[in-house]
Amino acid sequence: MPKKSKSKKEKRPALLEACQELFDTTDLYEVIGVRREATPQEVKKGYHKRSLTVHPDRVGPEEKEVATKKFQTLGKIYTILSDKEKRAVYDETGDFGEDDDVLDQDKDWCEYWRLLFPKVTVKDIEEFEKKYKGSADELADLKTAYIDAEGDMDIIMDSVLCSTPEDEERFTQILQDLTKDKELPEFKAFTKESKKKKSARQRRAAAEAEEASEEAKRLKLDDTDASLTALIQKRNKSRAARDDSFFANLRAKYAQPQKGKKKKK
Repeated sequence: MPKKSKSKKEKRPALLEACQELFDTTDLYEVIGVRREATPQEVKKGYHKRSLTVHPDRVGPEEKEVATKKFQTLGKIYTILSDKEKRAVYDETGDFGEDDDVLDQDKDWCEYWRLLFPKVTVKDIEEFEKKYKGSADELADLKTAYIDAEGDMDIIMDSVLCSTPEDEERFTQILQDLTKDKELPEFKAFTKESKKKKSARQRRAAAEAEEASEEAKRLKLDDTDASLTALIQKRNKSRAARDDSFFANLRAKYAQPQKGKKKKK
């Protein structure tokens, strides 16, 4: 990326200083985890996925200050990369002009974030699950999980969206067929998995299912965003990494670009 020549006395823009301090890079694309050629929708998904991990409501009190700074910085980056003209200037010169909109420390970035991304309710998740299970998307995710986990079914079951213990037999058969047909490599972790390891996984799954059921009863879970948020917050305490992956990907699928009234689904 071409950079504007700067004098030694010229200060680096405050946003880039924040990027360096908080994310160890001054490349705006790198901060949100997308390539420079990313489409506007990919930029939005990248911002959404990264901001989910530092949302102030999703971290503990001891991490809240740093998370808030990161969340604000990501919002400022998105205001640049989502603006066609500002992005073009940044791509060409490495500069973007820190106007009041970008620098406004009092801007409600949480409200800005909520306006960009629709809420996901329990009903949304159920509808998504019906379409996802048995789809080409699920198969692609299963293959990727198998390769990344090198055949470890513990990781595979945690990685594939919407997976439940009832899906394990189906996943196993699919993977066995794919390895037999040489579409996937064979991994000992998969082909030689011990009965003890499989039983332990099934016991954990049963315990988690019971815990989730009890928690849903305690929260009187219904089809509202408030109930879903309460359940997410509860689950985050014990299964943060898995939940972050699940909800980041699920919300990203729902985070469609805002369209004018002329275009309705």
